[in-house]
Amino acid sequence: MQVMDMEHELRALRIQLAEKSKRSLLLQKELARSKGVKDNLFSLYELDGAETLGSYLRIKPCSDIAPELSKCSIQWYRVSSEGGKKELISGACKSVYAPEPFDVGRSLQAEIIYDGQLIKLTTTGAIDPAAGLGNYVEALVRKHDVEFNVIVTQMNGVDQPSESIHVLHVGKMRMKLRKGKTAVAKEYYSSAMQLCGVRGGGNAAAQALFWLAKKGFSVVLAFESERDRNAAIMLARRFAFDCNIMLAGPDDRTSLET
Repeated sequence: MQVMDMEHELRALRIQLAEKSKRSLLLQKELARSKGVKDNLFSLYELDGAETLGSYLRIKPCSDIAPELSKCSIQWYRVSSEGGKKELISGACKSVYAPEPFDVGRSLQAEIIYDGQLIKLTTTGAIDPAAGLGNYVEALVRKHDVEFNVIVTQMNGVDQPSESIHVLHVGKMRMKLRKGKTAVAKEYYSSAMQLCGVRGGGNAAAQALFWLAKKGFSVVLAFESERDRNAAIMLARRFAFDCNIMLAGPDDRTSLET
């Protein structure tokens, strides 16, 4: 009976903490509005979603007079915690964005332009890491080659109708994508390679990554979970770094080197 009572108490405590966290987030958003808004444009939209790795953020209209987002120009940025340096996230121009490992420790900002008016939405704080992800990646680092089951949703920008399972190998020297025994791509880490989270594409973006294996060949891969997607990115970047390669997404290299 004591074990059951403790389980009930723990469950109730988790619910209370979740509610407190939700109320705290709402209060922070209200405070951000009161401090940073000089007109009422801000109240047309808000950022919805958990500000943590493994989740996704959505620009949500919160007024009946808010213009349709399909008629607006959208661009997401990373904002560093020190100095507030703003870095454009190339290709992140949808109403949804899924944070990826590079975003941890930085705030995210979405700029919306409609009819010449600029609206800025910023997360209440820096993006939090996913609980337990660091330890999971450290355990994977000890392996020579790590396999992830994935589905190829795009190849060279073209949607793939088939949902057949492929296997992505993340190794210490190279990455490989295969279907059965056939290698679809097999490339050593190089300055030409790019890897990042998918920048847009709905709530499934949190489970997908973009990989430019080499010039002229790119794929979008969907993973079984957000944890596997982020672990694959972190692991590949760790192995690439050991090969003196900074593995990043489009236009991210300059910001990494400065």
